[in-house]
Amino acid sequence: MQGAFRELLFPCNCAGCGAAGYRLCAHCAIHLRQPPQRISAKIYSHIPLWSLGAYGGARRKIIIATKERNRRDMIAPLGAMLASAVSYLIAQGEVEEDIVLVPAPTSRRSALKRGGDPVTRVCQRTPFPVANLIEHRAGVRDSVGLSMRQRHTNMIGAVVPTPTAVRLHTAGGLSGFSVLLIDDILTTGATLAASTAVLSAMGVKIRGGLAWAHA
Repeated sequence: MQGAFRELLFPCNCAGCGAAGYRLCAHCAIHLRQPPQRISAKIYSHIPLWSLGAYGGARRKIIIATKERNRRDMIAPLGAMLASAVSYLIAQGEVEEDIVLVPAPTSRRSALKRGGDPVTRVCQRTPFPVANLIEHRAGVRDSVGLSMRQRHTNMIGAVVPTPTAVRLHTAGGLSGFSVLLIDDILTTGATLAASTAVLSAMGVKIRGGLAWAHA
């Protein structure tokens, strides 16, 4: 009864196609079940990169709904998608079973606007450990709308260790730490390249980067 009343007050539509009566219809859910595919980035990050699909169609709409329209009901489906993808990489021998997920950094402005970081939330819906080890320094521009050259320039010195990472590094707790970087959309690869440089300098072993989509 409560569920029906809630739907009456807040009618749901599929985040992927807008179909009434579905938060995520079966057809659009298929777009989230693709295995990771190896891709290359315009800016070389020295680590293997995987994507769960091209940034278009239902996948694009679901990501936009999650990030920009506060569709928190998409966190669980995206979490299941990510968990399946990481399990696939483990089964293929690409990453270790004890791999730790590290969300790519986001600007503080974007996080405040969205009420938090969607990538971190999705990572936390998987059975794998999550560690926020990197963040953007204050004043970094949002990369939306920037050219490849501008993105690369914007990311120089933009990624820094979090206070937690600094403490762990000082105590020697990051040496040999194996992680998989997680990002929402991989465009030029500038963010993952900068993240890799910072983490590698602290002795972290970066096994690769995995994005929800690539553009």
